[in-house]
Amino acid sequence: MAGLAGVAVMTAGEKLEQQFTHRPDSYVPGRTLTALTTGRRLPGSARPPVRNHLMHWGTGAVVGALRGIWSAAGLRGPRASAWHTVVRLAVDQTLENVTGVGAPPWTWSRRDQVVDVAHKAVYSFATGAVADRLIPSARGGSGPRGLWD
Repeated sequence: MAGLAGVAVMTAGEKLEQQFTHRPDSYVPGRTLTALTTGRRLPGSARPPVRNHLMHWGTGAVVGALRGIWSAAGLRGPRASAWHTVVRLAVDQTLENVTGVGAPPWTWSRRDQVVDVAHKAVYSFATGAVADRLIPSARGGSGPRGLWD
């Protein structure tokens, strides 16, 4: 649930950013899902909206579950969310590049790098805030704070 909340916040942020930058929607998630599930690569011009949403929301839910596990284990707060941002970026880059759909981030423009990292950070911090609020820590309320609080 926390991951889905994070995706919702990230998506709202993306839409707001796109109003100012005029950056088009990315269909890399949909093309990545196609490559993962069928073994075939769609052309860069392909825009599979259903698969795009499935990958966008599905990845957010799955990686968000990890953040929920961290919250339960006592890995909470802003530091955990910052590390979670790294995990989310790594998951996306691994899947996109192993399928040949994406390009390594160091080949991107500085603007595209900043935009991607910023949106993934928004996702991770929103996911973390929800997870930390909803999931009790295994350490309990009266014990020491989580390792990353």
